[in-house]
Amino acid sequence: MLRYIIPIFDPDVRHWSGEARFLRWLTLLWISLGLITLFSASYAVAEAETGNGWYYMIRQLIWIWIGLQGFNIIVRSPLQYLFKLSPWCLFLVLGLILSTHVPGLGENINGATRWIKLGPVLIQPSELMKPFLVLQSSLIFGQWERIPWRIRWQWLIAFAVILASILLQPNLSTTALCGMSLWLIAVASGIPAIYLTSTALGGALTAFISISLREYQRERVTAFLNPWEDPMGNGYQLVQSLMAVGSGGIFGTGYGMSQQKLFYLPIQYTDFIFSVFAEEFGFVGGIILLLFLFSYATFALRIAMKCRHRVNRLVAIGVMVIMVGQALLNIGVATGALPTTGLPFPLFSYGGSSSLASLTLAALLIRVARENNEAPVVTLSVPSKPVI
Repeated sequence: MLRYIIPIFDPDVRHWSGEARFLRWLTLLWISLGLITLFSASYAVAEAETGNGWYYMIRQLIWIWIGLQGFNIIVRSPLQYLFKLSPWCLFLVLGLILSTHVPGLGENINGATRWIKLGPVLIQPSELMKPFLVLQSSLIFGQWERIPWRIRWQWLIAFAVILASILLQPNLSTTALCGMSLWLIAVASGIPAIYLTSTALGGALTAFISISLREYQRERVTAFLNPWEDPMGNGYQLVQSLMAVGSGGIFGTGYGMSQQKLFYLPIQYTDFIFSVFAEEFGFVGGIILLLFLFSYATFALRIAMKCRHRVNRLVAIGVMVIMVGQALLNIGVATGALPTTGLPFPLFSYGGSSSLASLTLAALLIRVARENNEAPVVTLSVPSKPVI
């Protein structure tokens, strides 16, 4: 009963393999660091907006609690059952993405309609798509040689429709992340280079067309190249972020002592939360965080290399690409290495949908680690025909 009330307490964990236990503690450490950073980044703005400095922190804790309940279910569920559910969940979330364009249901924020408003709760379906995209693409690409061409084309078209529906919100950054994740999973599966090259060129052309047709995306690219040209306009976000990162120096200003979060740095508790972290913990803190991400990625790849089944291996790789890749993209934006995008930092940035998606992905990786050591009991069987 305690594990349902406080989901981080789970007596069954002692029976897991050492790798699965270590990954679980890495995930809990990631959550803890994120909550510590979020509290500092959000307190002042929450106090000003709502009169309650704990407003965003409390809501995030609720989402984390809900996410951990799902996390505990997934780490106990054989992957073969999750693969059976993944296409249904994928098309359900696709329906939610398309419904953001329905007047009165979709919520427009800063010119983009990426959310569904359900009372006081905002849901971002494109975030929820990520774990199901990893599951289904791993299943398809992992069995590529054994799947008829008709089925291959059906799923390739389905993946293209998903990416197009996210792009039309518009949400170029999430589309690019999902597209790159699909492509890297395909690369890891050993699909012939001709298909990978053609899809990469197609994706690059689509991104170029999107940037060409949308003025605000062109302005972001221009501001990224020289934010100081318009420091009070298009370059404002990046200039303030660079000032925050630079102000941290070697050891930082100290926890809670960031000045840029005091209404200078915009969206400081979501897209630019790393800027607050860098200001308060400095260059040393930033390096430690990067080493943490490197450790997570290394351990995920180690899990992938130990997999007996190619599909499971692709799931581990897909989780690593999205979790660590998205974190690095967020850091790249905050430090001016990449154009400004709307990608949150997994398990750091405020957001219910992002938290649920990230915890689902982390749970899938732990499930893969568990099945690596429980193969005689729980396996992904090799049926006479592909499981799709």
